[in-house]
Amino acid sequence: MVVVRIPSLLAVQAGGQGTFEVEAETVGGALRQLPVSDLLIDEHGELRRLVNVYVDGEDTRGLEGLETPLAGVSELRVIAAVAGG
Repeated sequence: MVVVRIPSLLAVQAGGQGTFEVEAETVGGALRQLPVSDLLIDEHGELRRLVNVYVDGEDTRGLEGLETPLAGVSELRVIAAVAGG
């Protein structure tokens, strides 16, 4: 079981829920179970550019991205970057 935490901005889109418990083998598998998965993963199955995901505090972009295994992981944290100009 992995705890997935999403930011409050996304939690609003998930009916106010900011924490989810999921069973998944990979980061992508966990994210696809969330009600806001379409906001996290694009139509090509890739993590959206302004979304960062951390596995027990480590950025998945430096690991195996969506294929990062979750065996032994306790927390997955989604951080939405803010951009503007």
